[in-house]
Amino acid sequence: MRATELSELSAFDAVARHKSFRRAAEERGVTASAISHAVSNLEARVGLRLLNRTTRSVSLTDAGAMLIAQVSPAFGDIGSALDALNQFRDTPFGKVRINAPSSVAPFVFRSVLGPLIAQNPNLELEVVATDQLVDIVEEGFDAGIRLGESLRDGMTAVKIKPRLRFAVVGSPDYFARHALPHSPDDLSDHFCIRNIYPNGTPYAWEFRQAGKTIEFQPTGSLSLDDHELMVEAALSGTGLAYVWEERARPYIADGRLVECLASWSAPEDWLYLYYPSRRHMAAGLRVVIEALRV
Repeated sequence: MRATELSELSAFDAVARHKSFRRAAEERGVTASAISHAVSNLEARVGLRLLNRTTRSVSLTDAGAMLIAQVSPAFGDIGSALDALNQFRDTPFGKVRINAPSSVAPFVFRSVLGPLIAQNPNLELEVVATDQLVDIVEEGFDAGIRLGESLRDGMTAVKIKPRLRFAVVGSPDYFARHALPHSPDDLSDHFCIRNIYPNGTPYAWEFRQAGKTIEFQPTGSLSLDDHELMVEAALSGTGLAYVWEERARPYIADGRLVECLASWSAPEDWLYLYYPSRRHMAAGLRVVIEALRV
């Protein structure tokens, strides 16, 4: 097989996996037009249409589905063979792409990135932080990070550090005007900043004590999807914020924020790094997992 044919098949494989010429191009580090040209050349070579293209979607034809079923495992074997060469290097070589929620990414990676890169100079680590729910396979990530929620079938999950907890905080100025709440039931008398997901769906403030769990859903007029903004709003005296304790810790330490309901704030569920179970685990991903796991 000539190099051009292998390149065309590789481009086709990337488009088939991502269902997108743009994302296939990003993975391969070329332009979308170059990917489209390679796939068109392949279709001309075999004399069959392999992909159905519209302005909104890309899908496989029956011929394309049959071809990818045989080609994709072969490229997986090639990737595994190339990655096996890492055993002859001092450190792993190659790129690892990780997706993580922006609300927790700083706490997961802040003490890990420096040593990880220093000890693995041939490792190229790409971390994309977003609170949008991402399909890591479709978006071309090697792994993702989530809270201890259910993952779809076909994923392997590894428990990682740290175990976070939420804290309810307000400014001294706010508490000069309002009494400290002593139980979650008291929150109905306070201005509480609503926590929302990027799609606008609110999520409840959860509290636990002595085996009892209480959920409180704020109904205030301010809704935010970013913990940094929530902290800023609390610092300004706007109201109470329900945020990751680590994010508020510096302000609690210097007195600019006051934590309340601490006895009700139990540790959050564990964080997990997850990746496709059936995919060969590259040496680069393996060292990232070892640096993060509990």
